[in-house]
Amino acid sequence: MRNFEQAKHLSRFFKTGKGEYGEGDLFLGIRVPLTRRVVKDYRFSLSLDEISGLLSSEWHEIRLAGFLLLVEEMKAAVPGKGHQLTDMADRREELARFYIRNAEKANNWDLVDLTCQYILGPWLSYPDRNGSPTDRSVLFKLCENESLWIQRIAIVTTLYFIRNGEFGEALQISERLLPHPHDLIHKAVGWVLREVGKRDMELLIQFLDRHYAGMSRTTLRYAIEKMTEGERKYWLKRN
Repeated sequence: MRNFEQAKHLSRFFKTGKGEYGEGDLFLGIRVPLTRRVVKDYRFSLSLDEISGLLSSEWHEIRLAGFLLLVEEMKAAVPGKGHQLTDMADRREELARFYIRNAEKANNWDLVDLTCQYILGPWLSYPDRNGSPTDRSVLFKLCENESLWIQRIAIVTTLYFIRNGEFGEALQISERLLPHPHDLIHKAVGWVLREVGKRDMELLIQFLDRHYAGMSRTTLRYAIEKMTEGERKYWLKRN
């Protein structure tokens, strides 16, 4: 399935040059839909040890396949209709802890965005084996990590909560990451704030009122994307 021309394009797109955020990453040139097709064929047939081998690959697409296999495993560990919410809690924790141990191998934005919210999100949204809420403080620890990618995992994971109408962690982690120097965090925070605003615009406006002066222009533009033109001009003028 390797495609040399596509590999050149992906290497440029994911900024693998010297000094860029994806420096040194290697691509086979396989598009995501093809990788997903392979994952579909092999899901539930690999052990975590075998998935660990994929995550250790030098090739970007092989690491992506490993992470997407974990997504499939987590989907299977979420209790369906007729099951108790505590069912398969140990399996969810096992998968999530495995993901966190291997988080540094998700070393580009697609590896983060296509996986963290679908692995850590369910784990932190369902109760543990004893029926107690799963402790979400792990996200704040990830947020404090020095790795750009692990910090992005912390904020992007909150999209899972937002879709369920829970905004607390999203706003708290957004606030912590506002001073971050990297554009990829600015975009992620803005993305999360925009999703909050789509569900509760008043809550977003309250957040902007408190923090607009300290927000990067990129974060603000993303956050206000769904507002009217007049509202966008108002916030951009204040920033």
